[in-house]
Amino acid sequence: MPRRAREVPPTKPTAADLRAAEGRAIPDLIAPNLEVLFCGINPGLYSAATGLHFARPGNRFWRALHDGGFTPRVLLPWEQKTILACGVGITNLVRRATATAAELHDDEIRAGRRALERKTRRYQPRAVAVVGIGAYRVAFDRPNAVLGEQPERIDRAVLWVLPNTSGLNANHQAKDFARAFGALRKFTR
Repeated sequence: MPRRAREVPPTKPTAADLRAAEGRAIPDLIAPNLEVLFCGINPGLYSAATGLHFARPGNRFWRALHDGGFTPRVLLPWEQKTILACGVGITNLVRRATATAAELHDDEIRAGRRALERKTRRYQPRAVAVVGIGAYRVAFDRPNAVLGEQPERIDRAVLWVLPNTSGLNANHQAKDFARAFGALRKFTR
């Protein structure tokens, strides 16, 4: 990964900033022929207020990305553009920001699958990794899906499911994320 001058961290959003962020979207970080396109559920209010993916302190995505072997160090959310040089990108199933993913409707999540399929056909990543098994189960109508590689593909891309890295997800610890992200990394090498 090329060394760049570090970007300046955003100012911590105020309560008013968070309220104003409801419904906002964050642009995708995407390019053709990535190794992995990570797909979050939707932006949280903190992320939407800052314009940065997985930005809330306590979200374990950036640590998991490093621990899984995708980045040479733990990136900070405001360094997110550097991940393209690592062969990975970020999108979301649902573009609109909410306080929690529980506020989303199943129809929105299913529509997100169709948008993800279009992006995958257009950009041709080697793998697509949905970060959140509950959202994956709804979007792909697979209520019994488990973490890891999935039997279906999106176009030619392998489909993978990872645990939700939100700090609200108490079901997984750092070692679980490292193992799950590491398995995907091993597959893509």
